[in-house]
Amino acid sequence: MSTTTDPAAQNPAPTTMAATRPLMAAKGGARTLAVTSGKGGVGKTFVTANLAAALAARGQRVLVLDADLGLANLDVVLNLHPKLTLHDVFTDKASLEQAILPAPGGFHVLLAGSGMVEYSRLTPEVRDKLLNIVELVRPRFDWVLLDTGAGISDVVLFAVSLASQVLVVATPEPTSLTDAYATIKVLATQQDRREVGLLVNQASRVGEGKLICGQLQQVLQRFVGAKPGHSFKLDLLGEVKQDTSVRQAVLKRQLVMEHFPGSDAAQGIKALALKLMER
Repeated sequence: MSTTTDPAAQNPAPTTMAATRPLMAAKGGARTLAVTSGKGGVGKTFVTANLAAALAARGQRVLVLDADLGLANLDVVLNLHPKLTLHDVFTDKASLEQAILPAPGGFHVLLAGSGMVEYSRLTPEVRDKLLNIVELVRPRFDWVLLDTGAGISDVVLFAVSLASQVLVVATPEPTSLTDAYATIKVLATQQDRREVGLLVNQASRVGEGKLICGQLQQVLQRFVGAKPGHSFKLDLLGEVKQDTSVRQAVLKRQLVMEHFPGSDAAQGIKALALKLMER
């Protein structure tokens, strides 16, 4: 990644009402973490679901809110067939309590229906409903994980703004890193975030995450943190090594944490959960 030109300069972020400051955690409420990515296909939902299981295994009450409103697939990853979804709550066809379901791994989920075109744009109605739901569930759990969509659309950025912490998932592929940089830059500049977490998925060797984080931090410091009085930290929260058990689990719609607990991938997720709890 070049440090002389801004990789996101040709693709500036949209200036919309999604560019809001993050919702800070109120005293006594759940810790809110948005899991997002610059591009799709990097394992974001896989990480979210297994992280939830790892936190639950440590005695935490965890809710995963599927905030990928247009292309939701958390139900597929967990092999769930919900009768009620976030759409039913939005349209007052079901209560929030009815739509929150137990999931494999000992946590709970609030699933979104796939292909809901009406939620692909951030209208005032969608904005208010999402905000209200997050505020309602926070007192009931220790952690609320928001599995957002990929990229920097209005809906994604607003969903991320509802969390006090952010975890960006990226792979070592150049396209993933470039898009991750663009996403992190938007979060730093539009949401005034001074710290963002990074998880490198599908790492080919131990230590690759640290190398990648250092490269991204160097570029971010040059183009984001160089302003007077504006510091920025990209915090490496973990790496998950390439692991054949991941593909097996995904194809079987199972959690690596439950079915391959001794795998390299599971160990990486466990380390991520521990680091988050210790923060």
